[in-house]
Amino acid sequence: MIGCDASTPSSPHPSLFIRTSQAGGIAVYWGQSGYEGTLTETCATGKYSHIIISFLNHFGNGRTPEISLAGHCNPASNGCTMVSPCIRYCQSRGIKVILSIGGGIGSYSLASSMDAKNVADYVWNNFLDGQSPSRPLGNAILDGIDFDIELGSTLHWDDLARYLKAYSQSGRVVHLSAAPQCPFPDSFYGLT
Repeated sequence: MIGCDASTPSSPHPSLFIRTSQAGGIAVYWGQSGYEGTLTETCATGKYSHIIISFLNHFGNGRTPEISLAGHCNPASNGCTMVSPCIRYCQSRGIKVILSIGGGIGSYSLASSMDAKNVADYVWNNFLDGQSPSRPLGNAILDGIDFDIELGSTLHWDDLARYLKAYSQSGRVVHLSAAPQCPFPDSFYGLT
């Protein structure tokens, strides 16, 4: 389903290639629907300044981290490494490509500050500018991390953000963003 030819996107409707005068800082989530088109096609529209790959939705508290790109590829068989050229294509167009952690479905939490540090190290080595032999999205280097925390405890996310931001000292900026929940009362905070 990836269908990533970074040199030339497949032939979607020509109106998808009308370039806007300014992207306006619009971000879009990509990765949870096999019907949304390829990452290359999404970036080729010229409509977005940020693509948020979603989701790393299984991590922390001793869990082996797992990414889910429902309908696009199977990371368990290294099937998502073919996303690398798509990511680089997007970045060559000036688009920031970041990974969202969390989401509405999954199993994630942080048990302690040390757990947050372990998750930060995993994310750095497997998705950002670190080194790991098992990078789920291949050797492309993502630009940052988006926090879409909808489940579990509210503890230690600030620690994770600090640990990730500290990697910016290594010379490459790690961009951080967050997706706040809008419903009120929000069941995540126990307000019903």
